[in-house]
Amino acid sequence: MRRGTSLIDLIMSLGILALLFSGIYLVFFSVLDAIVNVELRASASSVLNQEIETIRNLPYGSVGTVGGIPAGLIPPQRSVTYGTRTFFLATTVRNIDDPFDGTLGGSPNDTAPADYKLVSLEISCPTCHRFVPLFFTTTVSPKNLESASSDGSLFINVFNADGVGVSGASVRIVNASVTPSIDLTDVTNASGVLQLVGVPTSTQSYSIDISKENYSRDRTYPLGAPGNPNPLTPHATVAAGSVTNVSFAIDRTSRLTIRTSDYLCAPTPNMNFSITGAKLIGTPDVLKFSTTSATGATGTKAFSALEWDTYSMVLNEAAYDVAGTIPFVPLTINPSSTVDFRFVLQSANADALLLSVKDAASGAAVSNATVTVSRVGFSATARTGEANVADTNWAGGAYSIQDGGIDANSVPGSLRLAANASGTYSLATSWLISNTFDLGGSSSTFSRFRWAGSVPPSSGANAVLFQLAGNNDNATWNFTGPDGSGSTYYSAAESAVFAGLDNSRYVRYKAYLSTLDETVTPQVDSVAIDFGGNCVPPGQAIFSGLSAATYDIQVEASGYQMATSTAAVAGAFQSVQIFLSP
Repeated sequence: MRRGTSLIDLIMSLGILALLFSGIYLVFFSVLDAIVNVELRASASSVLNQEIETIRNLPYGSVGTVGGIPAGLIPPQRSVTYGTRTFFLATTVRNIDDPFDGTLGGSPNDTAPADYKLVSLEISCPTCHRFVPLFFTTTVSPKNLESASSDGSLFINVFNADGVGVSGASVRIVNASVTPSIDLTDVTNASGVLQLVGVPTSTQSYSIDISKENYSRDRTYPLGAPGNPNPLTPHATVAAGSVTNVSFAIDRTSRLTIRTSDYLCAPTPNMNFSITGAKLIGTPDVLKFSTTSATGATGTKAFSALEWDTYSMVLNEAAYDVAGTIPFVPLTINPSSTVDFRFVLQSANADALLLSVKDAASGAAVSNATVTVSRVGFSATARTGEANVADTNWAGGAYSIQDGGIDANSVPGSLRLAANASGTYSLATSWLISNTFDLGGSSSTFSRFRWAGSVPPSSGANAVLFQLAGNNDNATWNFTGPDGSGSTYYSAAESAVFAGLDNSRYVRYKAYLSTLDETVTPQVDSVAIDFGGNCVPPGQAIFSGLSAATYDIQVEASGYQMATSTAAVAGAFQSVQIFLSP
């Protein structure tokens, strides 16, 4: 027992010693790190002091940066070695128009606005551990009295989409036509303004480029350039004794994802399209943004740094028609937003007509509007914001399961009771469950259940009945009728669907066939379910298979006045907009 106790005591003592020495170790290296950091900051301060003394001893006319405004002998960026450390030194020099004697263009008017120079220095050490950059500013004044200047001033104003100044925007100014040439980069102040005074005069030769991380860009353009000979914002002119104000607009970029699919959200890959913005950079109608692209194998194409603007998208595929878009085009994209846009496609038809129904005041989509397209001897009706899933042929086992009493093969495209060996039909009720319809998402709303076929009178009033089931797991099937219970059935050729089925991604129907007369059978030729869903274009309806002719269009919607229009269909896909007034 005495040996065991001694061993435990030894282990505990070693643990305490380990903790003690760990603490000492951490304190030691913290102190060492602090000492090193103090030494680094002292070295950096020495570099700054040397640089300031050098600048103050330069002739006043030489105090400026190479390629900058004012121009001078100081490199805007350079590396400086001090001892064993290499520092990075950035220098900015600005002419300052001090209001003590007036300002250029103000009252009183200062005809020599470059009163003194403000020198800003920043020193950093990229290879040093936890080194915080140091900043220093100083002023340098001329030794003699001011005289009227032959230079001008350049004031650059940078705003966002709301007209608020953008601080910290990078401004690059280039002018190779003056001597010495100018190539400087500076930033806007808290108000989004960069004021440069003492700027050499030059006509339409100051190139200005505005940028900021995660922001759009704006710039000036040269006159007469190919593709944009008449820019809206040409290179700036600076005249003697005057102020040139140039304004730019930038804001946070946005992400746009373009998708191509059918109305069940099944991707349609590798679709070519074009996208153009509304902003102009020149006349006549030189667009700032215009490109062609294509969706990939998944039917998507993402633009990750898109400027706020109003964009138009056009599909460039002869084999497909646009059955609608989500949302409408043109599409307005705001700054710092994430937007999804979808082309809903179907196989091309030479005489397809797409109708978009909009609220006249807001431009919003009007869904559940009844649209009728007609001409002499023809009329077709559809509802906006609706599509349908349908079965018209069950042959070859194109269904989920049945009880064996349904014949899906003897009459192609129809469901009938199976005849027995004697050629008669059982008086028992038989059933068949459809395959699953995948609507592509759970944002579904069901409007109508429709079926077509024939029912011999002697087969009875309830010879054809249906129930519906929906879910989001593609596994749980509880078939119900129009009141949501399992004891009721859809029997009419067209019936409203139970609202509890909404928000189901997967849907099936169950058909019940029976007869009271063993010599006849009812027959089902088609089944359809009308719905709105994730990939059904709101406020839009397409009519395919039309003939070349002029059609009358009539649109009715609850809460709106009826609207009428016409459309000439002449062998090509076209789109028509209809505006409804309350």
